Amino acid sequence: MIDENLFFREATLRICGSLDIEVAMHACYRYISQHLPVDRLFLEKHEADLSLRILAEADAQGGRRRNLCIPLTGEARMSMEAQEQARQAGRLPPVILINRPRQEPIYARFFEATNLPFSSYIGVPLLIGGKLVGALGAIAEGDDRYSADHARLFALLKEPFFIAMSNMLQHEEAVTLKNRLAQENKALHRDLRYPSGDQIVGAGLGLKAVIQKVRQVAPTESPVLISGETGVGKDVIANAIHLASRRAHGPFIPVNCGAIPDALLDSELFGHEKGAFTGALSRKFGRFERANTGTILLDEIGEMPLDAQVRLLRVLQYREIERVGGTERIPVDIRIIAATNRDLAQMVADGGFRKDLLFRLNVFPIAVPPLRERTCDLPALVDFFVERKTRELALGKKPTLAAGAIEPLMAYHWPGNIRELENLVERALILNGSGPLSFDDLQPIEAPQEAPLARPNSNHCAMDLELAVAGHIRRVLALTHGKIHGPRGAAEVLGMNANTLRYRMSKLGIPFGRARRRRDAGS
Repeated sequence: MIDENLFFREATLRICGSLDIEVAMHACYRYISQHLPVDRLFLEKHEADLSLRILAEADAQGGRRRNLCIPLTGEARMSMEAQEQARQAGRLPPVILINRPRQEPIYARFFEATNLPFSSYIGVPLLIGGKLVGALGAIAEGDDRYSADHARLFALLKEPFFIAMSNMLQHEEAVTLKNRLAQENKALHRDLRYPSGDQIVGAGLGLKAVIQKVRQVAPTESPVLISGETGVGKDVIANAIHLASRRAHGPFIPVNCGAIPDALLDSELFGHEKGAFTGALSRKFGRFERANTGTILLDEIGEMPLDAQVRLLRVLQYREIERVGGTERIPVDIRIIAATNRDLAQMVADGGFRKDLLFRLNVFPIAVPPLRERTCDLPALVDFFVERKTRELALGKKPTLAAGAIEPLMAYHWPGNIRELENLVERALILNGSGPLSFDDLQPIEAPQEAPLARPNSNHCAMDLELAVAGHIRRVLALTHGKIHGPRGAAEVLGMNANTLRYRMSKLGIPFGRARRRRDAGS
């Protein structure tokens, strides 16, 4: 008679000899088949709906994953419910021995579903946290193949297979979560690319020189410093550099240095160890680690505190970081792109920015021009935003533009740049989603006054011209009784587009619409 301790040890070594459950089961099958009548070994899982799932099996040919679900109905389901009730009452036997499976509904259903010949069955229930989650079963063809001695030996496999099944379920859950995380990560990258855009409007016109620089620097690993006013699309250019580089398949992590409180900046950028400070309940990876093998955009770099600039300088020099509360130096494979709307050279002179950091970042500067300097891109930008916002607002068909709708935009100063244009298009779509779109609510903002370069009386001449134009428009309005648009309106008399006339009137301070009616009522 075999020694039980030896049997337990040898079987456990084989079960725990591989992380792949099918390999472990085959190794176990080959050993226990020397001491028990076994034609096939099964690892079963009991589902919440009381169905039976075969996770893996092993026989003389090898081990296999199955994932075969066997729905239980009628008597088989009632029998499974009886097992669960016995488990709750503490009456579930340590070993289930079925030498006549045709007489047992669950096992009769089992053999029907697996297309195996009716065989003797022996199994040990596997419980996790007191809950019946499955069983380890073995079959031997024929009736009355298992004895009490066999049951005693087979019961020894309960603990090692309990651990194996628990590890398997946890591993499968981890793999599922990993796959879900990978899918969400891909979706996130698509979302990040959408607003910043794989497409750059104006690449062949107003941004032609900028795109040429992007093509030159993208294949390199050099730091890039992107400068430009707020809203010009510095993040778009940074993303374009990332997508054109060898790091395109890695992460693109944008960080707004001005939006993170100084006290949290180190933790956000470099991460922290568990217990590094109050509230640090677990280790956290910072933005630099998350950007590993990819690109990190440090937007509004001019807002970064001086002490954080010192630590950033170390990252640029040595390509390594230290988490807050840690001592380990962690190498990072990243490309750094910085962006700012401030004059960093002036900040260096004023003591607000480190000169050595500016030298490190300013390897390849790219200046993005404001929208007022590339109005040639306005028609394409408007069309791009109309198409995007139509889709975002679920308006269906893309509306058309009213005649002359672009003309006021071409004369506008655009202090908010691309972001202001995007908001203007969205507002127009909300007000009139069916079209045609016009931008009558555009409020002109005069360009900053510059020192006069002409003769001393040039401003006076310009004022005289404006007064003359305003007087002519007022006379025409008097003839048309204030009517601007349509037949015999002021726009038709003057040979102008109605929107252009309204813009010119607004600039000259001539009331129209409600403002004119209020003035007339007051008089």
